[in-house]
Amino acid sequence: MKIRQIILASALLVSVSNFAQKDELKKLKKIYDKDVPSAKEVEEYKMNVASLEKVASDEADKMALNYYKVNIPQMELASKGQVPNMMDLQRVYTPKYISELAKTYSDVIDFEKKSGKKTFTDDINEEFAQSKPIILNLAIEMGNQKKFKESASIFHSLYLMDKKDVDQLYYAASYATNGQDYDTALEYYNELIRLNYIGDGMIYYAVNKTNKQEESFGNNKTTRDTFVKVGTYEKPRDEKIESKKAEIYKNVALILVQQGKTDEAMKAVSQARIENPDDANLILTEADLYLKLKDITTYKKLINEALDKDPNNADLVYNLGVISSQADQLEDAIKYYKKAISIKPDYFNAYLNLSEVMLRGDEKYVEEMNKLTTSDKDNKRYAVIKAEREKNFQAVLPYLEKAVELKPDNEPAAKTLMSVYNALEMTDKYKALKAKMNN
Repeated sequence: MKIRQIILASALLVSVSNFAQKDELKKLKKIYDKDVPSAKEVEEYKMNVASLEKVASDEADKMALNYYKVNIPQMELASKGQVPNMMDLQRVYTPKYISELAKTYSDVIDFEKKSGKKTFTDDINEEFAQSKPIILNLAIEMGNQKKFKESASIFHSLYLMDKKDVDQLYYAASYATNGQDYDTALEYYNELIRLNYIGDGMIYYAVNKTNKQEESFGNNKTTRDTFVKVGTYEKPRDEKIESKKAEIYKNVALILVQQGKTDEAMKAVSQARIENPDDANLILTEADLYLKLKDITTYKKLINEALDKDPNNADLVYNLGVISSQADQLEDAIKYYKKAISIKPDYFNAYLNLSEVMLRGDEKYVEEMNKLTTSDKDNKRYAVIKAEREKNFQAVLPYLEKAVELKPDNEPAAKTLMSVYNALEMTDKYKALKAKMNN
């Protein structure tokens, strides 16, 4: 064959291929644009995607192929012609699929920014605005089911689809930490530090009518209000949150300690304190790190420094109580919890934790009582121990009662109070609280 004929033949093949690509793209767009495609049209859609895979050659057509291909599960949902239930959504919107969706949408938008031709960008933005509440709710539901790694993956995909919403990256890091996926969590936290993420603002809550549990909607007031409006949630509540910067550095440090990278952990906290020298919570983070390293001298020095910085910060004093409790320094813990309560009289967690610390000594009383015999000497000792035990219960009682008064629906607080009522033979109060819990 002459060279001129070869060139002409090649040109003809390219022309036919391009025509096939454009033809498949037109067919796909026609079906895709339907609000409720039929089952037959969805099958045709899949066949056209398969055909396009064989002929797509230039980058624009490959991007179009990826876009149409990743939307096959959504086309199948749309063909049912009804609002999908949660089971349908969870079956389709798996963490893996959402990750693929996020990558495809991101790749297509980036390509169209470079090419200057917006074919799918507006559609993607519109679709994401519509699907984000659904995907967010799925992420929250995964977290509630303790599927932390899956929840982290979905939150990260949400971030990739809208990088202005950095809160989603923070939640991804938090859930990855809860799922003990420390390498992933560290990657996300370091990205948050690089972005100088602070994360203060409001958190929006509401009670799920199905399981009667209060659930967080993060910073998404619109989503929370939508679910309340449609009737699946009730009792909306807003909570102001402080900067998350200290928490992020703390988690980075704790993960590094978990991985045996103590020097890197110290460096992370030191850098955080250089950037935020007046942040008392960062001093606490460093103190907690020294506590884990069993350097009690430096730990106590930092504790005092934290108090000097902000002596009337109820949260700071409360955190000092938590750290002291974890170190089995119970007298210090009691002192800090009581001080937190004096600063903030409605501090539920301080009342509950104070009660727990005060009751921690009850085990030694029970152990000794169980070892005693029925001799006169042991009977006298039994009476002394019983009196000491009852005295401790009486001391705990007002704090537990206040905790239950502040949060009547909190089961751990109510059950602990019932145990104390029972031990003190306060039968009427025990029965009344039990009846209230069963209603």
